Amino acid sequence: MDVLLDNLDLYGPGFLNTVELFLISAVGSLVLGTILAMLRVAPVPVMRAMGAAYVTILRNTPLTLVFFFFAFAFPLLKIVDADTFGGSAASYYFNAALAALILYTAAFVCEVVRSGINTVPVGQAEASRALGLTFGQMLGSVVLPQATRAVVPPMMSTMIALLKNTTIAAGFSVFQAGSISLNLSERGENQLVGLLWVAAFFVVLVIPMTLLQRSLEKRWSIAR
Repeated sequence: MDVLLDNLDLYGPGFLNTVELFLISAVGSLVLGTILAMLRVAPVPVMRAMGAAYVTILRNTPLTLVFFFFAFAFPLLKIVDADTFGGSAASYYFNAALAALILYTAAFVCEVVRSGINTVPVGQAEASRALGLTFGQMLGSVVLPQATRAVVPPMMSTMIALLKNTTIAAGFSVFQAGSISLNLSERGENQLVGLLWVAAFFVVLVIPMTLLQRSLEKRWSIAR
């Protein structure tokens, strides 16, 4: 307990930055992943090819390389001015971590949503088209609401993986939970105890997500 109390100036900002990274990345990847899933089931071949190419490339690229690209290669390519992208060095690396996590996780979210869409009977889509609904209306009003029930368990697993992936940002100048042990070492603190507190922090975050998953599964199983 002394390691935690004596280093609250490390644990506090570190945990807060981790939560911020996770929440923003979760929302961003859910939005982008859903859009990609819509591309993958679109009736236009070019749109399907674009979605498939994105997912294939990102899913087969190590997350560390994605981080490396945004942290080091991205500024050299002059796609976006470094000052505009972050302002300060700390802000730049934080935003770079967000971009890497969102783009990488969106590929997995896409596949989860697409698998959920495939569980909806084809007759639902055919009936929607018969009623004159557009592709977007059919997905938003008929297919996606039904697919949500099927995607909750794998989606929650994807979000838990995202939470743990935030620790990679520690290797790219982003101060968060993964960086705490290095700072404890510089202060001469027991790193093992320090890491146990970090692990406890992640467990505390994962438990509510697991309980939410079980609650939704139970509610929707009764609804069926």
